[in-house]
Amino acid sequence: MTIAPQEDRLHAQIEFALEIDKLKRVIRRNTLMDGSRRENDAEHSWYIGMLAMVMGEYAPPGTDLDRVTAMLLVHDIVEIDAGDTFIYDSAAVAAQPELERKAAERIFGLLPADQAGRLRELWEEFEERRTPEARFAKALDRLAPILANHRTEGGTWSLYKVTAEQVRKNVKIIEDGSPALGRYAAELIELSVSRGHLAVS
Repeated sequence: MTIAPQEDRLHAQIEFALEIDKLKRVIRRNTLMDGSRRENDAEHSWYIGMLAMVMGEYAPPGTDLDRVTAMLLVHDIVEIDAGDTFIYDSAAVAAQPELERKAAERIFGLLPADQAGRLRELWEEFEERRTPEARFAKALDRLAPILANHRTEGGTWSLYKVTAEQVRKNVKIIEDGSPALGRYAAELIELSVSRGHLAVS
């Protein structure tokens, strides 16, 4: 039986839809805000997509917030294959680019060529932080775990013995995408230090 081009396209899209459901199985280090369990990648992507909608006023003027949201929905799909990388694990961070590149080729490659190209472009733009949209998206991605760890009185910072100096390095990335959110993140870090929820060294 000959498959019509439109049916072939739909088949590819369905295969991709089934594949990305696996993102719900990728468990991150951070917990939910109530500390009850660790969050998964799909929850994280949804959460920061919502942050883009409600905190868009802190993005640089002229930022395309629809593109930011699309980037945030796509940015962690590669972790289906590559796994979640803990940003305070230097060995894992060094291995991350190659693992994620291979994952991007396989997973986005399930889609029809036009859609594969668009999603791959969004993912690469996020990773390279070459546009205001990507820098704002990355800022939200880095802000979320600071909010969670502050809310849970140290959370994974305490568990993995993360220091204030390590976390402050992430604030530079937040500031690059949004000075206002960078200032807020810096205030949370100092408050966490003062309360003994984040070690100085």
